[in-house]
Amino acid sequence: MTVSAQGYLEVITDLVRTVGTEQLPNIHAAADVIADCVRAGGVVQAFGCGHSEALAMEIAGRAGGLVPSNRISLRDLVLFGGEPVSVLEGPLLEKDPTVAHRLYELAPVGAEDVFVIASNSGVNGLIVEFALHVKSKGHKVIALTSRQHTDLVESNHPSGRKLAELADVVLDNGAPYGDSALPLPRQGETGAAGAVGAVSSITAALLAQQITVEVVRRLLADGAELPVYLSANIPGGREHNKVIEDRYAGRIRRTA
Repeated sequence: MTVSAQGYLEVITDLVRTVGTEQLPNIHAAADVIADCVRAGGVVQAFGCGHSEALAMEIAGRAGGLVPSNRISLRDLVLFGGEPVSVLEGPLLEKDPTVAHRLYELAPVGAEDVFVIASNSGVNGLIVEFALHVKSKGHKVIALTSRQHTDLVESNHPSGRKLAELADVVLDNGAPYGDSALPLPRQGETGAAGAVGAVSSITAALLAQQITVEVVRRLLADGAELPVYLSANIPGGREHNKVIEDRYAGRIRRTA
């Protein structure tokens, strides 16, 4: 495939169709878990590091999404944990398992909450420890990861375990090893060959929205009012959102 905008479009279009279709059974399984959580008054806690944080932003606090949703971020260590900003500057922070427990402690977590955790590799120490800790607290975990990538690398966690091994539901984002779609020729002093055109952010966003739509489809069948955000940039949007957010005061960061 040529390195071009058109070449990338063709690859990503095929991947979107493949992932969105092949993952439907796991999408339905994830939607069942989240719908039960919302019915029980719980909140969807979303977490990802690096570019996987984009998945958490798709899940939590956006127009057309569920109001009972919360984004956990490494920035919480500073914003809510009192750590200096310099703690975020370390390039290996997401590989540090010791951070996981602190992030959980800082989050407004309830017993009924479900966790959606995204990691393309699924092997970094923080992500694996976070999933282990969440599971030890009795929460269900939905993971979004690249099956191909995680199968080809070793875990950085002391246990040797990976995110996909810990989750109740695993969704494969279809990203190739290295997360880029268009191969490049070997170049430079090292002679390394790379690739261009990232995949995981796009396919993870697709999966997040498919899950959300399926959750809402289940809640529609209940006949109850839907806890879904309107855009704050349309008339009445902010007022609508505040009424529903108030029901989750103290449970989601946006009501803090």
